[in-house]
Amino acid sequence: MNLMLSQFLRNEVEMLGMPSRRVLESPQGERVCINGEWKISFCSNNYLGLANHPAVNEAAIRAIKQYGAGSGAARLLSGSTTIHEELEHELAEFKGTEAAIVFSSGFVTNSGVIPALLRGEGNAIFSDELNHGSLVDGCRLSRAEKYIYHHGDMAHLEKLLRDAKDFTKRMLVTDTVFSMNGDIAPLTEIVQLCEQYDVFLMVDEAHATGILGKHGRGAVELLGLEGRVDIIMGTLGKALGSVGGYIAGSKELIAYLTQSHRPFLLTTSLPASCMAAALAGIRALQDNPGLRDKLWYNTNFFRNGLQELGFNTMNSKTPIVPVLIRDDELAERFGQRLYEEGVYVTKIGTPLVPAGTSRLRTIISAVHSEQVLKEALTVFESVGHELGII
Repeated sequence: MNLMLSQFLRNEVEMLGMPSRRVLESPQGERVCINGEWKISFCSNNYLGLANHPAVNEAAIRAIKQYGAGSGAARLLSGSTTIHEELEHELAEFKGTEAAIVFSSGFVTNSGVIPALLRGEGNAIFSDELNHGSLVDGCRLSRAEKYIYHHGDMAHLEKLLRDAKDFTKRMLVTDTVFSMNGDIAPLTEIVQLCEQYDVFLMVDEAHATGILGKHGRGAVELLGLEGRVDIIMGTLGKALGSVGGYIAGSKELIAYLTQSHRPFLLTTSLPASCMAAALAGIRALQDNPGLRDKLWYNTNFFRNGLQELGFNTMNSKTPIVPVLIRDDELAERFGQRLYEEGVYVTKIGTPLVPAGTSRLRTIISAVHSEQVLKEALTVFESVGHELGII
């Protein structure tokens, strides 16, 4: 290896530390098996339990038997199947838009769509400071002038919009549910500002789809904003139980992205088995409203339990329930002790979140039983007292 590269890598690894990567020996569930030990899991985006739902599994198996294991080509070559087309049609119906298009991942969706829409000079993009990294990278890859507004601060956003009047195209991007905090964007106010200042809007519903709204269609549905959001992004790999990302919007938007989204043009498409699983996930979500009822019961039960113990769950309003620790080292110790006691939780520290806001991020699922949640709360209480957190 090149000596300069080798030295750089050693320095970076020493500074960043080696990542703690847990390897599962079981499907996603309320408990997962790691190194032969079963741990209560709060680390999965499998909100509704669809990643291991029988109907989803069976749909994937049938698709493999019909189409094979891989797609073999990009979508515009020979990588489109009838399942891809059926899924996109059903996604558009589910999201209440004219059309939809599927990409290989949520990250690829965001990082490709934004530069595709803001080609050339003279454009501006507005972004919440706590947006997901894929939105941040999409903004960076575009050549647009970037305006970052304080998290959820509509007065600051409006000032930026007023100050940036003279651009050819202006676009605003925001998560609807923020993945590190679990809070919800003030989307009604954002839509009103975008309409007032002639800015087109893209929302990331990755952590809202399947969770929010009467039918689980996301924050746009929850707030009655259908038809007022230009670009709706989501993922297939969270509540829907499969893998991939998508954009839902007008026929013109989808036609444009089909020809201009570079990862779509240049990436082998997801296999039909993944598309069939996502399609089964959408149908299971709609056919089993009790899954979302159970998810919200579990979320409120666990969040209330943490708060009663004295933990700070920040401003979470969703199944993403952070436990604020502030100190990086203490958060690391807390997560390790919980793991040793049988509870698997993700520690989130700098640079993913600002210094002084390190936390453990718990993600609640419909598959958690009340008994398991009570068991986890007991462990949180014991370790919290042990480390002087509560």
